[in-house]
Amino acid sequence: QVQLVESGGGLVQAGGSLRLSCAASGRTFSRYGMGWFRQDPGKAWEFVAAISWTGGTMAYADSVKGRFTISRDNAKNTTYLQMNSLKPEDTAVYYCAADRIYYGSDIREYDYWGQGTQVTVSS
Repeated sequence: QVQLVESGGGLVQAGGSLRLSCAASGRTFSRYGMGWFRQDPGKAWEFVAAISWTGGTMAYADSVKGRFTISRDNAKNTTYLQMNSLKPEDTAVYYCAADRIYYGSDIREYDYWGQGTQVTVSS
């Protein structure tokens, strides 16, 4: 069982940066693949980024590639999403997710979810 808690969201102007954190409970965090997804009300869920349990492999949505960076610190049981050059269309609730085996863009594969953190980018 893994419990996830996101933090770091907020209001930022276009062009600014935020770093989201996802703190996980459980001693086996280092063996879980991690992902970030987002949802703006009225819109579909969108994959943002994912990282393997070793941290050696990352994947990004085309919409954030070159602007966002996913990373993890297994010693701290934490996954990060560094978001630079933010745009108004990045506004959404951001969720982290974990899975014992999978890491990638398929939202259906993740077993554990955080409660989300709001990111609002003003123009």
